[in-house]
Parts: sequence; C-alpha cells; structure tokens
Amino acid sequence: MSDHGTTRRDLFKLGAAATVGLMATRLGAVDSVEPMALHPVPKAPFNPATALAMPTRNLGGTGHHVGIFSLGGQAAIEKPGNEKVAIPIIERALDLGVNYLDTSARYGGEARWSEQYLGQVMKRRRREAFLATKTHDRTADGSLRLLEASLKLLQTDHVDLWQLHAMSTMKDVDDVCAKGGALEAFQKARDQKLVRFLGLSGHTDPDVLAEAIRRFPFDTVLMAFNAADTWHLPFKKTLLPLAVEKEMGIIGMKIPARGRILEGVPPPPPEKQRGTAKHDRPGTLTMKEAMRYTLSHPVSTVIIGVDTIAQLEENVRIARDFLPLNASQLEALEQKVKPVYGQASWYKRDAPANPGK
Repeated sequence: MSDHGTTRRDLFKLGAAATVGLMATRLGAVDSVEPMALHPVPKAPFNPATALAMPTRNLGGTGHHVGIFSLGGQAAIEKPGNEKVAIPIIERALDLGVNYLDTSARYGGEARWSEQYLGQVMKRRRREAFLATKTHDRTADGSLRLLEASLKLLQTDHVDLWQLHAMSTMKDVDDVCAKGGALEAFQKARDQKLVRFLGLSGHTDPDVLAEAIRRFPFDTVLMAFNAADTWHLPFKKTLLPLAVEKEMGIIGMKIPARGRILEGVPPPPPEKQRGTAKHDRPGTLTMKEAMRYTLSHPVSTVIIGVDTIAQLEENVRIARDFLPLNASQLEALEQKVKPVYGQASWYKRDAPANPGK
C-alpha cells in the first residue's frame, strides 16, 4: 500500500484471489457429532426475488448466494419503540430481494430492539433470509445465554450465522480462545444445529481479526471497509487477502461511515459523535460511489443500516446497477475522500482527529 492509495498490483492480486473467494463454492459447516434425529439440519434460506433484484456472490463456502446489498440491523432497526418504521423496512427489504439480515445482541440496548423487530418478521418469513446475529460476551456460558435470548427474540429455532461481535484487541482473541471462552459455545451451538455457520466481526484493528482467523476456521468475517480505508490502518492491505485465501464469506460494513463519508450530510453536534475523529464537515462521496468502491473488491456483500424505505430502495437500485471500478477509478475515489478520512475512520484504533486541516 503506497501513499497514493490503490495500486494496479494491489487490484490484480485481490482480483485473482477473488476467483477463489467469490466464484468457487465448497462445503460449509462441519458435520455434527451428535445424532441427526436430535438436531435436524436446518434448511437453507431462499428468497425467490433475489436473482432478479441484484447480482449475487458466494458467501464464502456456506453455499449461500447472497445479494450484494444486505440489510444492517442498526439505524431505524435498533431505535426504541420504532415498530411502525422498522418492521416495514424489513418487510420491504425481503420484498425487494434482500436475502441477508444482520443484527446483534447489542443492537438496541438491553431491550435488544433490533432482534425484536426482526423477530416480528422472521416468525412469518424466516425461510427468505440468511439471518445473522452476534455475541459480545467473550465466555462460553455468557455467549450461550445471549444466543438463547437471540433465538427467542428472533422467533426462530436457529440462526444461519453466529458471530463474535466487535473483536477489538488481542485480549479479545485470547479470551475467546481460552478454556471456557466463547469459541467453546460456538462449536457446541453448531453441533446442536442452533447455528449453521460461525463468524467474527470487527472495525478497530485489522491485525486483531487476522490473528483470530489464524487461530480458528471461521466461515465469515464482517469487516469495516470503505473508500477511506487506505489512509489509516487499512483492512484491505492484509486482512482482505487473508480472508480471500481462506475462502471466507467477506461482509463489508461502515460503507458510508454512518454518513460521515457522504456529501451533503451535515454533521451532528460534536457531543453526539463517537470517537476522537469528530465529523466537522460534510463528506465527499455519493452513496453510489461509496457502495461501488467496496463492491469492486472481493467482498461477498455489504451491510448497510437505513432510516427510511427510500434509503433502502436507493441502495437496492445501486446494487442492481452495479458495475465494478477499475484501479484508476478506485484510486480517484480514495483521493476524493482523503480530506475527510479521519472522520470516516472514527471507529478505528488511534483514528486521526483532523487530518485534513
């Protein structure tokens, strides 16, 4: 990675690796060691609207063909008492062909509003979506308790993907891998067919996720990856090629950096902004540019939370009309976002406060 952003060599290496990571399908979960009669294998989800709605890609070796735009469980879908907005968004997403829904035991506070809203739809339309949730507990017992509540709130007997949430430090990696750590719960839940696949997520430090991936054969990785990535702690430099090499499903998040990367979006008051890199000016990219940038790399899909059905429909249109960018176009977007890369990287370790000044 040079100071000039993406190089043609970078793009060539990632593009070649993508023929493995996105085009080749292999077998997914490890066979259960327990009797099939006790824990029948859950059926794979299928949304009949997806194929005509947008391009699809392999979600690693899971066998799932995921639409390149997926719905995140934050924004409107985690706000308290927001049923009249959140549930129609989820319904409309499925109608439009979205076939991957992401949530977490942490979204929506202690009431877990995100899982509650999704559960209201999943009780009727579970077969249409690859359903993913997360545990933020680093212990086996604590994670199993969170999973039990997730299944109840989501109104399902299994989730398709269970992920370690927000892996941020090397201590997180040591804790989940230790005796009594969360990975014991992961393997037990998979063996009991409570979950089909296992993953991890993170947006603070790419080296943390890389270390976890080297220690355990996860099926997927959910990583922060947008056009500002190249300028500070790039996930693209080492983590993305490693995930492709291991044939993982790769899910991109923080595509618009909660709006901080988008032109015409005024910043909220500083006291309401997370992180040291305060959003002090509008961003520089359109939503189409932000999505095209990430989708032009070997990712399986991108997850984005929305506040309105109009935003949802715009994102589906962008996915439907997606065309990949070449190396020169990718570098141009990296340069375009460079003046605001600090505010667009607020979630990373040691994010620069005001690099554009």
